[in-house]
Amino acid sequence: MIEEACVAIETVSERDRRVREAKYARRNKMRYIDRLLNELEMLNLAEQREVPTQLAMALDKLVQETDVVAKIEDERPGTVTAAMDVLYEIQDSLMENPIGDE
Repeated sequence: MIEEACVAIETVSERDRRVREAKYARRNKMRYIDRLLNELEMLNLAEQREVPTQLAMALDKLVQETDVVAKIEDERPGTVTAAMDVLYEIQDSLMENPIGDE
């Protein structure tokens, strides 16, 4: 009986650890998206239309890591506002899919 309780505790502890890791990963991704959005907003306010290469590469990597790509065109967004739209789409998908009890 004690062994069963130990196994049950280990199972619950492992599940909680996985949920906690998933929450932290999601929060970190949200922070990263916020930083990218801030940079793009500064470019937008400066009336720059073209996305700099470094930001475009970061956006590409984020899109590849996300399941939202089905809705997003295969091509890289051509303008700052289009890149912002893609990031908002990714951010919305993260908010729609909660992990555990936050």
